[in-house]
Amino acid sequence: MVEILVLYYSAGGAVRRMAELIAEGVERVPQAQARLRTVPRVAAGFDAKVSPIPDSGPPYCEHRDLEECAGLALGSPARFGNMAAALKSFLESTTPLWLSGALAGKPACVFTSSASLHGGQETTLHSMMLPLLHHGMLIVGLPYTLPELNATRTGGTPYGASHFGGIADDQPVSDTERALCVAQGRRLAEIALKLKA
Repeated sequence: MVEILVLYYSAGGAVRRMAELIAEGVERVPQAQARLRTVPRVAAGFDAKVSPIPDSGPPYCEHRDLEECAGLALGSPARFGNMAAALKSFLESTTPLWLSGALAGKPACVFTSSASLHGGQETTLHSMMLPLLHHGMLIVGLPYTLPELNATRTGGTPYGASHFGGIADDQPVSDTERALCVAQGRRLAEIALKLKA
């Protein structure tokens, strides 16, 4: 059995929905299971406090979740063509894992959602890949052998699953985006199993 960590930050709910779909894809693979985790928002100001327990949804990620996983799916909304500060802040806390090489050789993929169709999806995906590469992880993309990748009129890139949420974040995940999320989770789990063997 391999466990895939699906780690995300979601402000409006779209990235959370994508994470659930990626987890579904993981769990379609025999001998694979998903562990959903999130990160807390970054508090504004030095005096602001963030609850140590989320109001709803999965628990906050701990370093041991990364140590124990056989693969990682990392998701964030697009923020000016970059990952959200909350996710970047968490990744910056993983220096001890970098020093120990805990993530080296593990497969990883990335996913995102943006308010506009050309809202920096690809650069956001690239920004999430950088710390994973520094950790020595193996980046897994989406191949063009997936017919949805060629047919999409919403989100979806070879760099990772993506979603066009609309300015009000009111666009549901499209059928194509859904299929690509599930395919990404499945592919990550299959590669993790091959690497384990």
